[in-house]
Amino acid sequence: MANLGPPPKIELRHVSKSFQDLKRGRETVAVEKFSLAVQDGEFLCLLGPSGCGKSTILNLVAGFEHPTKGEVLLDGEPILRPGPDRGVVFQEPMLFPWLTVLDNITFGPRMNGGRPEAYLSAAARYITLMGLSGFERHRPYELSGGMKQRVAIARAWITDPKVLLLDEPFGALDAQTRLMMQELLVRVWEQARTTVVFVTHDVEEAIFLADRVCLMTARPGQLKEDLRIPFDRPRNYEDLVPDKRYVELKRQVFHSIREETIKFMSQDAGAGPA
Repeated sequence: MANLGPPPKIELRHVSKSFQDLKRGRETVAVEKFSLAVQDGEFLCLLGPSGCGKSTILNLVAGFEHPTKGEVLLDGEPILRPGPDRGVVFQEPMLFPWLTVLDNITFGPRMNGGRPEAYLSAAARYITLMGLSGFERHRPYELSGGMKQRVAIARAWITDPKVLLLDEPFGALDAQTRLMMQELLVRVWEQARTTVVFVTHDVEEAIFLADRVCLMTARPGQLKEDLRIPFDRPRNYEDLVPDKRYVELKRQVFHSIREETIKFMSQDAGAGPA
């Protein structure tokens, strides 16, 4: 019998998700017949035009939403609800403003009755990895945007989740901070090797971060292209930018996204006033 390889860590099987659009008095199909498998330890980026269902896919894997049709599986078991085996990071850090950096990072383990010696040791590791040493007693209002997001990522990672889900976590940051955060995330991931699903609308970010980039169609979101990124790790932009393969891959992805964006704008215009 042929070796089929290891089973996927995450699997979406013919998933569709609809929402009731009360404003327009009709049903909106966000995702339709979407299938995808993510292997253990893989870094996958979901890329597509605005409104294509990227965040919907992430919410289905997180357990915040349930599919209208199809199955969403983690280690072969249906995902029925949120759980500590899936860490989630949003575009906004969502920190507790009254807690210190250390208390924000350790919030999950503390609420779950974890042993202080265990979670404080893990927190110290992630504080070092995330470049937050010396800021343990600071509160969110004393931090920059990039530092807040580092705290949010450390908080999601401290529970040692099977999967880390990130929904445009660097979208609100300035260009220089965004680049620094991309490099930092990859350095930590290369040590942890957690399975990552990262939603972005930034082509360069997706190519830099991912093992695979999955391009989605305009709504209803379907899988349009599944691209294996050919560059070895570790990566840096200085080496990637002049590489002819990088230039061609970026051109290919931009073209595909532009096609879907034009479709989306045409759909939206044809729907009439909102």
